[in-house]
Amino acid sequence: MPQDAEAIRSILSRAPVVPVIVLDEVEKARPLAEALVAGGLPVLEVTLRTPNAFAVIEEMKKVDGAIVGSGTARTGEHLKRSADLGCEFVVSPGAPPRLLEAAEHASVPLLPGIGTPTEAMQAAEFGYSFLKFFPAEALGGAPVLKAFASPLPDITFCPTGGISAANAEAYLSLKNVICVGGSWVMPADAIAAGDFDQVRALASEAAKLKR
Repeated sequence: MPQDAEAIRSILSRAPVVPVIVLDEVEKARPLAEALVAGGLPVLEVTLRTPNAFAVIEEMKKVDGAIVGSGTARTGEHLKRSADLGCEFVVSPGAPPRLLEAAEHASVPLLPGIGTPTEAMQAAEFGYSFLKFFPAEALGGAPVLKAFASPLPDITFCPTGGISAANAEAYLSLKNVICVGGSWVMPADAIAAGDFDQVRALASEAAKLKR
C-alpha cells in the first residue's frame, strides 16, 4: 500500500529532532533511550549499521515512551525484520523502486530518502508524501529544501545528514520540514563514558527548538 502518511505525520511531529543512533553496545541501549526520552525526544531511529543493531532496538523498545524505528534499511528483509521486532517506522537512505515495492507489503511505514526533485517525484508516484532529505548539508542544506517547496508543495521532509544545533533551526523554519534527524544530542564521548545526564541535557535543548 502507499505510505501511511498519517502514521508518519503522527510520529515525526512528536518532537523537532529525531536522534539518529549508531550503537553496538547493547548494555547502553536502555540508558541511552531513557535519557533521550526524558529529555523530550521520544522518536528514536536506530541505524542498522552495527552487528547488534536489532538487539539495541529490542532493548530500547522496553523503555516507556520510546517510539523506536530502524534506519539505514536497504532491503525487504530489513523491513520485515524491523516489523517483526515491533518497530513503529523504518527509514532508508534512498528510495529504490524495489524497496518501495517491498514496503507495499510491509506492516510498518517507511520514510525513504531522496536527494533530488526527480527522486522525490518518483517516490511521490509510489504514494509517498513524507520523505527524508539525505545527506542534507552535503546536498546544499536548507536553501535547497526551501527551493523544493514551491514545485513540490505536496511533499514534507525530514532532513538528515550534517544537521547540528547550529543549523537545525534553519531547517525547522521551513514550511516543508516536519522535523530533522541528527546525532549531535548523543556525543560519542558521552556514550563511551556512560554520561547519560549530558545526553538528557542535550536532548532537552533540542526538544525546545521551534518549528
